[in-house]
Amino acid sequence: MKRIGILANCSKPDARHVLQVVSKRAAELGLELITAGETCEFLPEAAHLDPDTLPEAIEVLIVFGGDGTMLSSVRSMGENDVPMLGVNLGSLGFMSSVPEEDAVRALEVIAEGTYTMSTRSTAVCRLYRNGTVLEETYRSLNDMVVGWGESSRVVTFTVMVNRDKVTAYLCDGIIVSTPTGSTGHQLSAGGPIVYPESPVFVLNVICPHTLSTRPLVLPDDSVIGIQVTDTPKELILAVDGQESCRVRRSDLIEIERSPRNVRFLHLPGYNYFTVLRHKLGWRGSVK
Repeated sequence: MKRIGILANCSKPDARHVLQVVSKRAAELGLELITAGETCEFLPEAAHLDPDTLPEAIEVLIVFGGDGTMLSSVRSMGENDVPMLGVNLGSLGFMSSVPEEDAVRALEVIAEGTYTMSTRSTAVCRLYRNGTVLEETYRSLNDMVVGWGESSRVVTFTVMVNRDKVTAYLCDGIIVSTPTGSTGHQLSAGGPIVYPESPVFVLNVICPHTLSTRPLVLPDDSVIGIQVTDTPKELILAVDGQESCRVRRSDLIEIERSPRNVRFLHLPGYNYFTVLRHKLGWRGSVK
């Protein structure tokens, strides 16, 4: 891999310095750096492209920032199968797995081809209104959340799996996540942690009015339907916290696995459970 895409969260205090160090090492390794958008200001020596043409011009994308930057970068790649490596400019992230001090090593690992790779599933989400699908289809790496709105009053959702009714929930909202998204909003709502390459979805209810309600783990070849049965307000469907649309009473949201995956690159020796221990402060029974 010689053509390296670079995208960064330029609001991070160390972003300019880290990118300058990486740029110098890339020149020594004979790598071509290509960037777009606001990152161009921090990498004047790199090739600058329009964001729409960047995915087709690169062989790999290095993202400098946090997990939010990774999510927006996945979205910017569209349908292009570009492997991605995340360098976290802060604390270690679930997706941006390379710490800042290893940024140069990450570049060297890509040049040497000694990286490891994990494949993450994504989901597609469609909104139906009056039996007709709305024009836009949303793709999610992390999660889809429907709820919120202009008042605190509860909502009734009817959930279906493969068009078979599961039950109706009186609640504040519903989350459907991929395994990658299980450590996001899903985790905060009491959902399980799912190993990233597991072939499942997790459906969880936000503040249900029945204490027996628990998260559901479903095979990812399922089609999940969420019907807004009753609501006193207009709702919001948020996809990866990046895109959103308004949802009304009687609307139907259908979620299924996308045929396209996302490939994450990691440094040699990367271990997902090490990330969990670090991020969640796990100590087990060790004193």
